[in-house]
Amino acid sequence: METMIDGDVVAKENELRAKNLQSDFNALGEQLGRRGIDINAILAKVEAFGVAIPSWGVGTGGTRFARFPGEGEPRDVFDKIEDCAVIQQLTQATPTVSLHIPWDKADPQRLKQAAARFGLRFDAMNSNTFSDAADQSHSYKFGSLSSADAATRRQAIEHNIECIEIGKEIGSKALTIWIGDGSNFPGQVNFGKSFERYLDAVRSIYEELPDDWRLFTEHKMYEPAFYSTVVQDWGTNYIIAKETGDRAFCLVDLGHHAPNVNIEMIVSRLIQFGKLGGFHFNDSKYGDDDLDAGSIDPYRLFLVFNELVDAELSGAKDFDPAHMLDQSHNVTDPIESLMMSAIEVQRAYATALLVDRKALAGYQESNDALMATQTLKTAFRTDVEPILAMARQKAGGAIDPVATYRASFYRKKVAAERPAVASGGGGIV
Repeated sequence: METMIDGDVVAKENELRAKNLQSDFNALGEQLGRRGIDINAILAKVEAFGVAIPSWGVGTGGTRFARFPGEGEPRDVFDKIEDCAVIQQLTQATPTVSLHIPWDKADPQRLKQAAARFGLRFDAMNSNTFSDAADQSHSYKFGSLSSADAATRRQAIEHNIECIEIGKEIGSKALTIWIGDGSNFPGQVNFGKSFERYLDAVRSIYEELPDDWRLFTEHKMYEPAFYSTVVQDWGTNYIIAKETGDRAFCLVDLGHHAPNVNIEMIVSRLIQFGKLGGFHFNDSKYGDDDLDAGSIDPYRLFLVFNELVDAELSGAKDFDPAHMLDQSHNVTDPIESLMMSAIEVQRAYATALLVDRKALAGYQESNDALMATQTLKTAFRTDVEPILAMARQKAGGAIDPVATYRASFYRKKVAAERPAVASGGGGIV
């Protein structure tokens, strides 16, 4: 298995930090031991936890107004896989890559070989009917799976089926559908007819799904349709999953809700009724900002994982959520941002594992609101960095991924090999 960064660089950087890490790990172990928590049990769960990297995430994003490319941007899907390999090499937390078609369309055998070079696997396939490809016959300007035009709907359905066929060849086991369909003016569309067309289209796609695959549908409150969106909230998404079939589930993107929405409660509801498919992790200040996970509200990320761990420990029905990052990087190196986001997702999981669930249940039953919330905060305030760093070191990763990445000069190296990309117009990708 190849690596993109010389192992000697990783070893040298780790040597600088190994002694202090062991000391910090031992101290945290003593602290957790006084709370009746085995640090090695938490370490084992963190080591087994992974989150998928979106192929499009390793490139520079953009705003609606402009895009400012960074140095050494990937030229194609194979460059993207190499960048994803760097993230996995240093964090040991991102073993899978999620492709987006048609952006990442390539010979499936070449894709498998490229991933195998680095021991990577492929996660959920992502279709694109929210923008027009160069060679398509019908535009999605006025909708795709919900379009009033039958030929446009058929084109969108066939594209999703194509994604399934590619995914079957490369080892994927899921298809994620997100559409931008909706309206920008009152009266522009008939709400009921538009939704029925969407349901019919999704059922057609579902019929082509292999028996061991899952279908994830994603909701978003607004944008690019600002007056109405066809799949606008978790309730509509739940209807879609129920109406489609047993292997249809809801995907929760943390940025796709109105400000101050209680996302952790949405997660709980979907778990309760067996329809939580997974997540696109990012963070948000105002809307679908696609900021680094945990960069704005790490406590909310922890509260989401509090629900996930509760479900994991209680053996909730059909509980097998997919985890993926989904971010747009405008002012940071995408590799650095994705590494930090993967670590923040791991951190939320680790701290949620520290919650004293027996005590919490007692406080909930006795209506002791103060102690219930303090029980959560005790776990959240615990610095689990020594556990995360030890998990990376044991797996051959970097104790400090960003410092090691910078010491490798990887960005400078690929910038010399990959031609600079001209600055362009708006668009998130």
